Amino acid sequence: MAVQKRVLLLSAAVISVLTSRYAPQYALSRSLFWSIAMLFLVHLFVQLSWSVVVYPLFLSPLRHLPQPPGSHWLLGHFRRIYRETTGEPQRDWMDEVPNDGVLYYRWMFNESRILITSPKALAEVLAQKNYEFIKPQRLRAGLGRLLGVGILLAEGDEHKRQRRALMPAFSFRHVKDLYPVFWSKSREMADAISASIKEDPESSSVVEIRDWSSRATLDIIGMAGMGKDFNAIADNTNELYTTYRTIFGASRGDQILQLIANFLPSWFLKALPMKRNEQMSTAIKTIKRVAADLIRDKRAKLEKGGGRTDLDILSVALESGGFSDEDLVNQLMTFLAAGHETTASAMAWAVYLLCKHPDAQTCLREEIHTQLPAINDPDAQVSSTDIDKLQYLNAVLNETTRLFPPVPITLREAEHDATIQGHFIPASTTIIICPWAINTSKAMWGDDAREFNPDRWMGAGKANTGGADSNYAVTTFLHGPRSCIGKDFAKAEFACLVAALVGKFEMEFEDPGYKLEIQGGITARPKGGLMVRMKSVE
Repeated sequence: MAVQKRVLLLSAAVISVLTSRYAPQYALSRSLFWSIAMLFLVHLFVQLSWSVVVYPLFLSPLRHLPQPPGSHWLLGHFRRIYRETTGEPQRDWMDEVPNDGVLYYRWMFNESRILITSPKALAEVLAQKNYEFIKPQRLRAGLGRLLGVGILLAEGDEHKRQRRALMPAFSFRHVKDLYPVFWSKSREMADAISASIKEDPESSSVVEIRDWSSRATLDIIGMAGMGKDFNAIADNTNELYTTYRTIFGASRGDQILQLIANFLPSWFLKALPMKRNEQMSTAIKTIKRVAADLIRDKRAKLEKGGGRTDLDILSVALESGGFSDEDLVNQLMTFLAAGHETTASAMAWAVYLLCKHPDAQTCLREEIHTQLPAINDPDAQVSSTDIDKLQYLNAVLNETTRLFPPVPITLREAEHDATIQGHFIPASTTIIICPWAINTSKAMWGDDAREFNPDRWMGAGKANTGGADSNYAVTTFLHGPRSCIGKDFAKAEFACLVAALVGKFEMEFEDPGYKLEIQGGITARPKGGLMVRMKSVE
């Protein structure tokens, strides 16, 4: 966009100069400055009319694809998208608009969007042509400030290199060896919640569950990922925890600012004298400082030991020799943020569903009490085998992440002209992959697709599929070379956290008439937190 404006300005200047010299009677103004300004505005109006109205409505090769109803001539389908929960319009469109795997809709100012709806189309975008569809540059610029330009945002050969270097930290065997760490921190969280209830002067037994989940997952990624206990469970004033709480506690105003960021240069937005900019700047400096300290301490430990002594993410990255210190800071920023925020959101959704379905909570607790050691036994060890054999626990977790994927929507962009299911997709077209919609598609899951039913994951051959015909029916962790590298890590810690919580407490909504409202952002979560009344059962 900036390049186009410079070209229009240059064109206006050249035409104005030539007109004033050789045909002054046709000049828009006697002043060369005003001639250039007026001609630039005319050019800009024509260019915007073409790109916002004429081309998308009458000439775009995408206009013949199936489209949802209710579009506006200027704002496309944006009004509904902005009004509703992230992913909700796409979920309805996927079920209601006949299509062959590809839907076309228009965002603000008729910017094109391609929504992927079928397993075949998903396989094409996520696996077969995954490096042809990249993360949009403006998304990378925005997230890169917070997450660092690590494996999550790397593209092409650089992504392949980083993933290959980091894979040992997420190997099947290594994740299995981390279960004692996950269980220890899960027990610590449950004990800390119990202690906080006893210390409550009003004895209300009510806690905000996502707050505790975030503290626990931050400690887990610290211990298992960096060899560092942040002690966020024990201390809710912990610097790193409060920093992330500031970052992820975005208000409606912050979301509007994110929307404006789609149309203005990032440097301009960062320069605005706004409180949020100051908060973000301070927070990012803190995270980078913590990451640099972790790298320095780990490097010293490895050098002192004369070789690798750990297999955490940071040790593996250091031993690979493929990352500079700046690269390592970016990787740690990625895993610190993504590694705890998504699982914390998943925990909130699990508790929400178990409070809403007390029969499922009771059934799960019976399985945990029957097959796991007592939660209060500090000497009890829990292995991956102990957790993995809990069929109903894993069914509840799979159903939770199916219904409420922490990241409800993700974007790709066609790097060059491409095709999806035989349909021509022009370069720079934004591709929408919406787990919120795909995971509850009636075409893939049946008429009860939006209902909580852990039993769909029970029985022969259903533990990993939920009875769906395609593994692309669940895209919570995506698929292919760009799938979540920490999938097994996240699922393991999620299982331990839920097992410890349900094993120790009966849970119900503080307000029996609680009505769910969803807050969007990088992750989706219950708006205003989730207040839950806890009753110890051990």
